[in-house]
Amino acid sequence: MHEVGITTNLIEIAETHAREAGFTRILSINVDIGDMSGVIPEAVEFCFEAVSNETMAKGATLVINRIAGRMKCEECQHAFPADNLTFECPECGSFILTTLQGNELRITEMEIE
Repeated sequence: MHEVGITTNLIEIAETHAREAGFTRILSINVDIGDMSGVIPEAVEFCFEAVSNETMAKGATLVINRIAGRMKCEECQHAFPADNLTFECPECGSFILTTLQGNELRITEMEIE
């Protein structure tokens, strides 16, 4: 389960920014996780308490914002909802697609003290 490593990295990034700003405690972390990122939000949520236990984020709240997948066809310019199983444009059948959103994995906000 690679979500343990991902959750650990999210906390490390949050701690680095909190320390650089002169704070000692993280109260909450808001994270965007795209549906096409390969990261399972429920697994990150499950790992968070155990991984944060000996960190500045002990007792912090994790808020996960799921970002739906969306692609655009480069042939016909059609934009459409997508997931990890989408390989062709539903409009024209082209395989030349660009991901518009859904690969996100980022901290968007933190509450620190």
